[in-house]
Amino acid sequence: MKLSTSACFIGGAFASFVSADAVPWERLSQNDSVLLILDLQVGLYQLARDFDATLYHNNMIAHAALGQLFDIPVVMTTSAQQGPNGPLPQLITDMYPDAPLIQRQGEVNAWDNAEFREAIRATGKRQVIVAGIVTDVCTAFLALSLRAEGYSVWANVEASGTTTGLIRDTANARMQAAGVQLVSLFSIVCDLMRDWRSPPGAAAVIPWLDKYFPVYGELARGHGAAVLNGTIIPGEDVLVEGLD
Repeated sequence: MKLSTSACFIGGAFASFVSADAVPWERLSQNDSVLLILDLQVGLYQLARDFDATLYHNNMIAHAALGQLFDIPVVMTTSAQQGPNGPLPQLITDMYPDAPLIQRQGEVNAWDNAEFREAIRATGKRQVIVAGIVTDVCTAFLALSLRAEGYSVWANVEASGTTTGLIRDTANARMQAAGVQLVSLFSIVCDLMRDWRSPPGAAAVIPWLDKYFPVYGELARGHGAAVLNGTIIPGEDVLVEGLD
């Protein structure tokens, strides 16, 4: 099949456009990261219908707890919390009694609030980890604003919620097109940790994962139990051949 000259030109131009706009891989650094807890409010939580309610609640708390595990600065903000949006869950505010909590009175996009902007800038960090409710407004508006200001942004897709899967996917596509990195909780943990031997180390990370990412906790628990038990039943031996 022979392509026309115009078709080749369009294809080449499109390839160049994609290549020019591609965001190179950037690794999260504990030394240059700030965690944002963005509008994860008890009222807005009712709008997060693209997730199982229990799973999403756990994801929110796990996102907030990242700051404790890696000892990175945390900035919290709420939108009109005196109204139906409500406050942040006490589980979150109790984690960071001394962290900035900017209560926006009207700004939909948190970046439009001068006090919030100053709190971010005061950390001196250029890598921003964020999750919020709702994904298409709170998370997307701020993430896009941060990208426009030159920040690197990691959006925790498990801890951002909105009304439908369609809206979530559209918002994520919009952010991704602007160079926002869409990541999972476990991805954030592993990227910040980099090496199980580096601080905070496996001794701290594995119990944390057991609490907030229990599938890995059960993996570690199963391995530990097998080591302590020290027996292999018939049939298992062929699965571990060559490991001695």
